Amino acid sequence: MEQPDPSGQDEDRVETPEDYIQEVTIGERQPRNSTIYLASYDPSWPSQFKELAKRVRLALEEKVLMLEHVGSTSIPGLSAKPIIDLVLVVADSRDEPSYLAALENQGFYLRIREPDWHEHRLLKSRDIKANLHVFSQGCPEVDRMLVFRDWLRSHPADRRLYEGTKQKLAAQTWEYTQHYADAKNEVVEEILERAMDGTGFSVN
Repeated sequence: MEQPDPSGQDEDRVETPEDYIQEVTIGERQPRNSTIYLASYDPSWPSQFKELAKRVRLALEEKVLMLEHVGSTSIPGLSAKPIIDLVLVVADSRDEPSYLAALENQGFYLRIREPDWHEHRLLKSRDIKANLHVFSQGCPEVDRMLVFRDWLRSHPADRRLYEGTKQKLAAQTWEYTQHYADAKNEVVEEILERAMDGTGFSVN
């Protein structure tokens, strides 16, 4: 599934069942059955985001309502899976004909379709390792991602807490990468609660 990292997922998603992973995946899905590689922070990650963002904007122009660098690669100093996470907001993520072909022409391809989770779509890039997460305008998950990112950028103690948790979990063997993401939910929710209190931001 490869939800955004940090995920900011809803609290009730404890561990994603294998049959659900297979159901929402476009194309064949093979179990990982290995540990997770976390790279030290790479100063080139923001530049990779800018290149990917340029392609998205070229493809969709005014249909791009928001496009942000999210996940651990967007937080200076934080180790991460070396995969750039982008969040794209369009008018209606269900309306794939309005954006999918144009993005495919820029080297992206659809990998995940989740009608039951915010109508989330995930596209991969064919050259730069990236996850392009597509949501509809007004989706609360986008706000959660941005609040989490911005909080970790400015709060070193929580950044260290999150990184330490990730490193411990990454050393374990995971059947699917999504199960690793699911296992981070507890610390993500703990930090998000502090972030919401600290910013006065409310996400329903």
